[in-house]
Amino acid sequence: DAVMEPAEAKEDASPMASTSPAAADGKPPTEKDNANYFCEYAYLYHQMDMLEDSHRTGSYFSAVMHNTGCFENKVVLDVGAGSGILSIMAAKAGASKVYAVEATEMAKRARKIVEANGLASQIEVLQGTVETVQLPGKVDIIISEWMGYLLLRESMLDSVLVARDRFLKPGGAMFPSHATLYLAPVGQHKGLKDKWTTFKGEKQHWASFAADMQNWYETDFSCMEQEFLLEQRKYYLQTGAFVNLTPKNLTGPGRPLLEMDLHTVSLDELQNPTEPLRCSIRITRDGPIEGFTGYFDTFFRGSQSSPVEQEVTLTTAPHIPATHWGQQLFGFFPPLQGEKDDTLECEVFIKRQEHNHRLLKLQCSFAHYAAAKASADAEACRQRVLKREWKETYYVD
Repeated sequence: DAVMEPAEAKEDASPMASTSPAAADGKPPTEKDNANYFCEYAYLYHQMDMLEDSHRTGSYFSAVMHNTGCFENKVVLDVGAGSGILSIMAAKAGASKVYAVEATEMAKRARKIVEANGLASQIEVLQGTVETVQLPGKVDIIISEWMGYLLLRESMLDSVLVARDRFLKPGGAMFPSHATLYLAPVGQHKGLKDKWTTFKGEKQHWASFAADMQNWYETDFSCMEQEFLLEQRKYYLQTGAFVNLTPKNLTGPGRPLLEMDLHTVSLDELQNPTEPLRCSIRITRDGPIEGFTGYFDTFFRGSQSSPVEQEVTLTTAPHIPATHWGQQLFGFFPPLQGEKDDTLECEVFIKRQEHNHRLLKLQCSFAHYAAAKASADAEACRQRVLKREWKETYYVD
C-alpha cells in the first residue's frame, strides 16, 4: 500500500512533513480472526502475564534503553502494541514520535496508560490492524513482540513484515532484527510417557465402547474405529506440548533449524515454503531419545546503517528462569535408542494449519545414524550406519 502520494515521498528535514496526512486508525480484525487469535489480547490479565515475564520484558527494556542512540529523535512504529509498554520504552529512549498500533480494544487502555505516564505528546495509539492503519510517513524503527510458541505460531510475523514493507524507511531498523529457531533431542520425559499411556488407554476405551453400543443398543460402531484412533493419535502423539525443560533433559545441544534476518525475510517464504528446513543434531550421551524440543532466540542488533551499541539476546532455551513461551515438546513413538556421537538428520516443512492459519503443522522427515566406527578401512570410517528412517506430522495448536 502507498503511504504517501509520490509528490510527498521526498525526504523532509522534520521527522514528518507538515503536508503529510494525519495518522488514522485502521479496520478491526475479521470476526473469525478475532475469535481465533486477537480476542484474548484484549484482556488485561493476558497482558499482565506477558509483562510479568521478566526475561521477555527485561530483554526489550535492555535492547531499547541500552541503545538510546538508535532511538533519539527517531520515528518508531510499535506493531501489536498491547498495553503500550514498548512504545513507552521507545519514547523514554528519546523517540520524537511513536505510533502504537493495536488491533483490539486494548488500544483504549493503552491510551490511558500513555496519558497516565505523561507521554501523550510523543505516543499516538492507533486502533486497527497494521495492514489497514494509515501513517503520515515512513518510520525509522519498527519494534514488536511478535513471537509465538515455536517462534512462528500465531503468524503475527506476517503483520510485522507487512508493516516493514509499508512503512520502514530504507536502512531502518527492526527490533528485534534477527531470530533463530532451534531443535534439540530430549531424553526420558514423564510427559511423553504419559501421552503414550493415555493413547493406549483410548484404544481400550474404544473397544469397550464399541462392545457396549452393540450389546445395549444393537448398533455397530466398528466403521468408526480407525477414525477415532487417528483422532486420538493426533491429539496425544502428534500435538506439541508446552514444557519448561532444563539442560539435563537434553541428550545433545540444540541446532539451528531456521535463521531469519527480519530486514530481508519475505512473507512468501513464511507462507509458502518450497524447500524443507534442515538441521543435523549430534547425540552426546547414551540412552533413549524420547522426542525433540523446539525453542527460539531473538536478537536485537539494529540495522546496518543504525547498528546497536549493545546487542541483546532474548532466549527461550531450556534454562532457569523459564519464560511464558517455554518450549514445545514432540515425541518419538517408539523412542530411539541413542548412543554418543549418533546423529539425527531432520527435514521440516513448517506450514499453516488449514482450519486456522495461525496454528502450525510440521511435516517432518528424520534419519537416525550411528556414528562411524573406527576401522583400518578409510572408506568404512566415513560411512555412517542408518539405524532408522521415518516421517511424521506434528501440530502446534
